[in-house]
Amino acid sequence: MVSQKLKIMNPTGLHLRPAGNLCREAMKYKSRITFDYSGNTANAKSVLSVLGACIKSGDEITLICEGEDEEQALEALVEFIHTGLGE
Repeated sequence: MVSQKLKIMNPTGLHLRPAGNLCREAMKYKSRITFDYSGNTANAKSVLSVLGACIKSGDEITLICEGEDEEQALEALVEFIHTGLGE
């Protein structure tokens, strides 16, 4: 298991389009990918779970990857989030 804390910097947070982009990116990996926020956990491969987290701009999450390609998944998703979630 690997994890990293990140701050969501998208001006609109994780609304539908960036949530979908995050899920699409996460689904490229075999690892279980979740994120913790305010004591809750969301499945990064589920758009409904990501939207249900209600992550706003400036919120901090802890991205967690567990599985055979966890290192690659964490590195790629951290970069994807830092570059604006495809927006």
